[in-house]
Amino acid sequence: MAENSTEHTPLMRQYLGAKAEHPDVLLFFRMGDFYELFYDDARKAARLLDITLTQRGQSAGQPIPMAGVPYHAVENYLARLVRLGESVAICEQIGDPALAKGPVERKVVRIVTPGTVTDAALLEERRDNLLMAISAGAHGAYGLAWVDLASGRFLLSEVPSAEALASELARLQPAETLVGEDVAWPKFVSSLPGLRKRPPWHFDGDAARRELNRFFGTRDLGGFGVDRMPLAIAAAGCLLGYVEETQKSALPHLSGMAVESAGETIALDAATRRNLELDTHPSGRTEHTLLGVLDESVTPMGARLLRRWLNRPLRSRDLLRSRHQAIGTLIDNRQYEPLREQLRGIGDLERILARVALRSARPRDLSTLRDGLAAAPALRALMASLDSPLLHSLVERIGDHAGTAALLARAVVPQPPVLQRDGGVIADGYDAELDELRRLATNADQYLVELEEREKAASGIATLKVGYNRVHGYYIEISKGQADKAPTHYTRRQTTKNAERYITEELKTFEDKVLSAKERSLMRERALYEALLDTLIAELEPLKSAGSAMAELDVLATLAERASTLDWSAPELTDEPGVAIERGRHPVVEKVRDEPFEPNDLALDDNRRMLVITGPNMGGKSTYMRQNALIVLLAHIGSYVPASRAVIGPVDRIFTRIGAGDDLSRGQSTFMVEMSETANILHNATEHSLVLMDEVGRGTSTYDGLALARAAAVHLAASSRSYTLFATHYFELTELANEYPSIANVHLDAVEYGEQLVFMHAVKEGPANRSFGLQVAALAGLPKSVIADARRTLAELERGMHQQASAAGGKSTPADSPQLGLFAAQPSVVERALENIDPDAMSPREALEALYRLKALA
Repeated sequence: MAENSTEHTPLMRQYLGAKAEHPDVLLFFRMGDFYELFYDDARKAARLLDITLTQRGQSAGQPIPMAGVPYHAVENYLARLVRLGESVAICEQIGDPALAKGPVERKVVRIVTPGTVTDAALLEERRDNLLMAISAGAHGAYGLAWVDLASGRFLLSEVPSAEALASELARLQPAETLVGEDVAWPKFVSSLPGLRKRPPWHFDGDAARRELNRFFGTRDLGGFGVDRMPLAIAAAGCLLGYVEETQKSALPHLSGMAVESAGETIALDAATRRNLELDTHPSGRTEHTLLGVLDESVTPMGARLLRRWLNRPLRSRDLLRSRHQAIGTLIDNRQYEPLREQLRGIGDLERILARVALRSARPRDLSTLRDGLAAAPALRALMASLDSPLLHSLVERIGDHAGTAALLARAVVPQPPVLQRDGGVIADGYDAELDELRRLATNADQYLVELEEREKAASGIATLKVGYNRVHGYYIEISKGQADKAPTHYTRRQTTKNAERYITEELKTFEDKVLSAKERSLMRERALYEALLDTLIAELEPLKSAGSAMAELDVLATLAERASTLDWSAPELTDEPGVAIERGRHPVVEKVRDEPFEPNDLALDDNRRMLVITGPNMGGKSTYMRQNALIVLLAHIGSYVPASRAVIGPVDRIFTRIGAGDDLSRGQSTFMVEMSETANILHNATEHSLVLMDEVGRGTSTYDGLALARAAAVHLAASSRSYTLFATHYFELTELANEYPSIANVHLDAVEYGEQLVFMHAVKEGPANRSFGLQVAALAGLPKSVIADARRTLAELERGMHQQASAAGGKSTPADSPQLGLFAAQPSVVERALENIDPDAMSPREALEALYRLKALA
């Protein structure tokens, strides 16, 4: 297609000119009641949206492929395209068709991209929608800037490595990401959804400083705390340019930038977030995540804030204690439910205020804002008597917006229409001029009734009617059979199949007056609406502060409700090293399982740094490890925890190495993924880190795996001195407790009755005496013949091992033993089990169970 050819029709030249300015996005070209797409855009949209591909005549001698969507349903189509990662330029008619000579003037008024959407219909209500820019620096460092355009949050940070960048991307999950096209990005960046490559000069640091100072009206960036963050500033400059390019409007709700420092938080890498299932689950079911248990928020902005808290646990003890104290106050005074009831009517003030700032707020946004502000005094009264500095500070941040609420109550009808364009939004009595214009339009109906009666009487035509349509205006209609009786002062206006339609001077004068009144009424209402937005924009900062304070109240009330309903307790944050948890539970497993959850204790301190956890598969080792990590994490978002008591010392990071699979996108096998995650932990864990290690070394041969597992455990215990939960099926590792005082053994209990295996899910001191692998395999449904064959093979292996040990004088070596001889000669499993039995401390039932276990071992 010769796009610049003068042979194209004037309309298609206009379309092609707009398309040339936005070649990489779909162009929605407004034509009457439809947005049309042409050529390749039409073909693509027809495929993505499952709409009909047609053609619109010819231009330059070629048929024009065309597809379209109705303007009144455009949001549904935009939402589908945004979810698919597409961007759309909206080209509107901005000229007056009545005055146009040729095609009506059109202009691209905004570009809708996955990271810049603000319309409620295009957004997930309870999840942030972030646009991010990343700049690359020397020595593997990166600068990040991200914005939530739908709420006005603009944040910056810098990270020192690709691993830290991967962690931040896993936390923030941006909908759209801007990167330099001249950088060799890691694969996890290149595979991000909504990736946009920008020219390198968009990340120029000096230009970024100038643009940021221009936008915020500042002389320098020192007030934002970013002066020594050149990479983040470069990213922020690119981000700001992209937002201005797509929105094509003022952005008053982006009133400043804030820095997120890694030192403020407990670090969680991407693997840890995935393994702890904070807000995502492999099944896709949110109820199987920690967020699914916690999120009973009554406002969308509260739900988004809770998700942010959950993904960014804090280290500030003072802030966390203030949250714990506020939750306790709400529980003790039984005020969390009344508070939640008040908040239910608040609505999503954060996003409404963003749309106000962008001048895209709809009438029902203003009525929701009105009702939310009207609820503020009741919130203040509810919190006044509570003894909580945090709750009082939030009430102060809400402030008093009685004047704004009263203005909106006067200005906007109680139940406004969805759209402003047809009027009916501004309340009667708010504006005298608008009231007068409406009276003219309203009285028209009565005038027409009276005119019809007069004309019937004057003409003698009983079937005469006075009517109106949008094309021809007002008319007097007489059937064709009686048209010869029309008075001479009637002027024919239109002929229909069965009637003639006329106009009179009186009716024409009335028509001009009424239609003018209607048009002027709509124009006046639009002006009043814009003036309302101006007033709200002038109050934007205190209104935004009120919205964020209400969101935080919602989160605190939600955590109070969860703590009360689920029987959680306040954690104690101490400066002494260690983690002590009594009767801890896994919050998600406890919720989804039908039978009662077996609580368990954890005791780690400065002298007891590692627990080697043994026991059967399905016995609960992974659940036990995860529940302790989740309890520590919950304490550091300010929540109560699922335990009868939790005393937690300083924690800087949480690491997990639980499960693995092939990472085909990076070309890594299961074992390589396992070793990469283990390497990250061994390099970065400190004495304040909590580390969960599950079955390290199982992806390779027995000798290699055991050697690696032992070396990793020793490094964590002796070098890192991290708080470590080390689950393993290598029973040889239980001997580490004899060599290192900081290592202790615990096991998950199971009891075998005949051929039945009963998991006790109870954590007990000391090592397990067997793994019950064949019993678990039988529970999984392996054929009985396979289980029987496995029992025979196991017996032969055990006899061979015993014979080799006897021949070697009771010792086994790597040369003659099926297991690697890393340790000295060991007592038998029966002897070890006997050493752990204290007959004086056992009940008769416990003694009987112990006897059964010893008999099975013998």
